[in-house]
Amino acid sequence: MTTPSIQRPTTTAFFAQSAISFGLSLVALTVGIAKLPVGAWERGFLGLGLLFVVSSAFTLAKCVRDRQEVEEVTNRVDKARIDKLLIEQDVFKPGQV
Repeated sequence: MTTPSIQRPTTTAFFAQSAISFGLSLVALTVGIAKLPVGAWERGFLGLGLLFVVSSAFTLAKCVRDRQEVEEVTNRVDKARIDKLLIEQDVFKPGQV
């Protein structure tokens, strides 16, 4: 017996909007850093900061997703165990109380 997943997949429009939004913000910030009236060291520091923030955001999103998937699998296993116990338990069998 399989339980359908409660999590709904994202639509193509939402995925496209998210990807375009991410791309535009990344390009805008990169151009802003490049156009700043500061030296190369400051620009490099800000560029590395941008790279670190983007990579850590992807890592955090992956960790949240992985934790959510583990909880979903654990819940399914627990539900299967309870279902099995309930099926095996015959309340109408004499001597069961």
